Formats: sequence, C-alpha cells, structure tokens
Amino acid sequence: MSVNNPTTRSSLRKSWLDITAITAWGILLLKYAIDGTLYILIHPSYYLLVTITGGCLLAIGLFQSWRLYRGTIASSAELHSSLLPQGFTTMLLLGTAIAGLIITPKLFTSQAAIQRGVSAESVTVTRSKTQSFRTNIRSDSKTLVDWVRTLNNYPEPDAYLGQKANINGFVLYPKGLPANHLMLSRFVITCCAADAYPVSIPVKFTGDRQSYPQDSWLQVKGKAIVETFSGSRRLVIEATELKPISAPKNPYQE
Repeated sequence: MSVNNPTTRSSLRKSWLDITAITAWGILLLKYAIDGTLYILIHPSYYLLVTITGGCLLAIGLFQSWRLYRGTIASSAELHSSLLPQGFTTMLLLGTAIAGLIITPKLFTSQAAIQRGVSAESVTVTRSKTQSFRTNIRSDSKTLVDWVRTLNNYPEPDAYLGQKANINGFVLYPKGLPANHLMLSRFVITCCAADAYPVSIPVKFTGDRQSYPQDSWLQVKGKAIVETFSGSRRLVIEATELKPISAPKNPYQE
C-alpha cells in the first residue's frame, strides 16, 4: 500500500493519533506515581495498580510506534480493533492526558470542607458507616479521624473529659464559630478524591486567628473539654500547644 495514497495517509494519521493517546496516558500515570500526585487522587491501595497500568500503557505505545515505524501495521484498522475506538474518543483521551500533564491537581481546601458539610453546628462530620473503629488505643495516639469515629459511636462528650489529644489537620473557620476556636479538619478517602469527605473537631486556643490562617496545617496537643455549641454540648480539644506543620505527603486518612 503506497504511503502517497490519501487513504493510506489518513490511516497512518489515525494510527499515530491512537498511539500518542496511549503513550500520553502511560506517561501521565507514571508522572503522577513518581512525583507523588497519586497521594491526593486515589486511595493508597490502588497506587501499585495505577503505576503498573501506566508502565503497560507506555510500553504498548512505544511498541506500537515501533511497529508502525517499521511498517508492520498495514492500516489503522488493526490498531483500532485492539486498542482504542476511533475518532472523537481518541481525541478526548489525548486531550485529557495533555491537560493532566499541564495542570497540577491541588489539595482539597477549607472551602471544599464547608461545601461538603463542615459547620459550627455540626461539629463532627462523617459517613454513617463506621470504618476501622479502634477502641484499644491511648487517647493521645488517636488521629483526628479516630476521635471523630469514637464520638460517632458514643457521642456523650463527658465520657472523654480530660483525655489527652495529639492530632493534626488543616485549619477551618466556618461561620458561627466562636472567635477563640478553630475547626481542625481532615478528608477521608475510600477510593478516590471524588468520594473524599471531611471530618472535623473543634479546638479552643488562646491568641488570635491571624496566627493560624485558614487552610494552614497544625499539630494540636491538648485535652478534651466540654462546651456548648448552638444549644448542644460538644467535645472540644483545649489546646496547650499548636504547632504549624507542612501538609503531609498523603493528606487523607482512611
């Protein structure tokens, strides 16, 4: 088949387009695995699978490029039948991969937490299904998520009065929160960023809010006390130490 034939040239262009889309997705997934972006996109259980998938896609793309260059793919029909559908879908896949290489995914912020349910009235927020509930750990070894799950299973705040806490998360100031309080929040992920949901617990501190900007990350040490929010008695962590920290590599908790 002559390469000067218009039909052949069109077929080759489609084949190269398909190969480019496959290769771009392989590069994108491997880039996310190498630079740590996967930590803010998916649950750790899927890191290895996504990394292997990226390597396979890149290998397929390079192999098919070599075949096409050597002329062993007679037409795009062979490639289309085994790899990708034709036309618009290929362009969409390629465009998405290019966008992913250009645009850097960002961490969820306080605005996302507020949109997903955190408020001064609902002091703790979680899904109804309990996951990995642990009761046999010291209070100062509990993560923020451990505290929230404990409260959701046994919400009587007096039961925790005086218990020590050592938790970390990002700062949030929802409307209606007293001036000397902040909400310490984390997002919990079960599969990917699309299903992430916030959990929060109020922290009482001395000083002003300017010292602890919204969306900054803090390690909070203190003890559990009980205060009234909107007519309801709630558990609050009274801080004895607030230490600014960097956002963790994996910002989610299971």
